[in-house]
Amino acid sequence: MTISGRVIRGAGYGKKIGFPTLNIDRRNFLTLEKKPHFGVYSGVATLSGKNYKAGIVIGPLDKRGLPKVEAHLMEFSGNAYGKKVVIEVGAFIRKFKTFKNTKKLILQIKKDMAVVTKQSLS
Repeated sequence: MTISGRVIRGAGYGKKIGFPTLNIDRRNFLTLEKKPHFGVYSGVATLSGKNYKAGIVIGPLDKRGLPKVEAHLMEFSGNAYGKKVVIEVGAFIRKFKTFKNTKKLILQIKKDMAVVTKQSLS
């Protein structure tokens, strides 16, 4: 499944805890006939003609009732705001859940990204 869109500004929480994400405009996501379930996935993101292994999060709903779509791109640094990103959603890693504290969230993200690291870019 492919999700594409422009990178929009998010809350900046991922960056604050050491895992910056690209937040994706959801217009394309909303038109998908079959949408992925809320959760964390491995995948590949293409930005500015380069492929990156990515941890992809679908959900939760934002204040407007739309699901968030964001991706942490391995080995990417820079400003992607306004650029188009194409995300190929790969293997399901786990269901979306909230964490009692930031420490537990960071530990889980590290586990999730260990799974992403093992995937191939093709």
